[in-house]
Amino acid sequence: MQRRFLVTGTGLAWVLSGAMVWAASGQALAQNAPPKQSPSPKSTLLRVMTHSSFDLPKPLLAQFEKDAGVKLQLIKGGDAGEMLNKLILSHAAPVADVVFGIDNTLLPRALASGILDTYPGAAAQSKALAGMAEGPAPQKDLPAPSADSGVVGGVVPVTQGFVSLNIDKVWFQKKGLALPQNLQALALPAYRDLLVVPNPATSSPGQAFLLATVAGLGEAAAWDWWAQMRGNGVKVVKGWSEAYYTEFSHNGGTRPLVVSYATSPAAEVFYSKDKLGASPTANLFLPGGVFRQVEGAALLKGAAPAARLAGVKFIEFLRSVPVQQALPTSMWMYPVQPGVPLDAVMQYAQAPTKFERLPLQTLSTQAARWQQRWTQVVLK
Repeated sequence: MQRRFLVTGTGLAWVLSGAMVWAASGQALAQNAPPKQSPSPKSTLLRVMTHSSFDLPKPLLAQFEKDAGVKLQLIKGGDAGEMLNKLILSHAAPVADVVFGIDNTLLPRALASGILDTYPGAAAQSKALAGMAEGPAPQKDLPAPSADSGVVGGVVPVTQGFVSLNIDKVWFQKKGLALPQNLQALALPAYRDLLVVPNPATSSPGQAFLLATVAGLGEAAAWDWWAQMRGNGVKVVKGWSEAYYTEFSHNGGTRPLVVSYATSPAAEVFYSKDKLGASPTANLFLPGGVFRQVEGAALLKGAAPAARLAGVKFIEFLRSVPVQQALPTSMWMYPVQPGVPLDAVMQYAQAPTKFERLPLQTLSTQAARWQQRWTQVVLK
């Protein structure tokens, strides 16, 4: 199991220190960016900044380059939050023409930065199964979604996924311990020292899970629950990779409950060396414990006209059926394009029927404060 679970760091707390590091170095980003590749005389160079977990089949990318007359330069910008921070701090001398990987929790910061350009492509008018903004229309200082397309401020939705709890089925069967029926049960003595969570300040799924608890339980009840979980031995690690591959009991750790993705059980089957008839892990969809994450792509201001045109082609490519069909087994996310068939392995990844959501306006004004409060309640 690889890929998108390695996206970490959409938290906001580290941005100040990160900004000081980049600001102090002045031209550090430009100096450290990959050198521009020289496209063939008939192709246009397109610099695409992505998070570290961007992954699509190479034949698809090669076919796009051939059909569109584009030479792709994929720049891995680190985790999603780090990627956005680099783009913001290099806005005066942009290092990319297009960005992929801004999700709905990062969207307010991306919009406020002023780095995003308008999007003129067909996807701005096409129906999407998930939009970049949830809930009621935002107030006048934030852009509203475009019709049914889910496009907000030029960010086009490309993938959707669900952060939720995963369980080690074998561990619970051996122990004979019943699965908790709600989040409150996890604070009972029977579940002491069983849960590991990624830190929301340094992890995208960690932040999404925090937002789910606040949205589902209510703010006051959420802090009470987190305080109880601290007393009941919840373990906090830096990112999803450490939580899932080191601390999760299925992978040799001691914690049979982990914050992960709804597609993780399917990925376990897909990557198994043995042919499995069932996944060794399962989702545990508890009220207040599931959050929908939507990732998008956008044009960046400052691109040359030819690169901007190539960027539109690339974003339309990301919304094409072949790419959308490849997402579940490459980035382990669900498509947003209607009518796209799923790989058979996705039968092991149940999409939740209910999940928590927060309006863009709320995320814009409250997310940083909630993260700071969580740190005080759980870590200090």
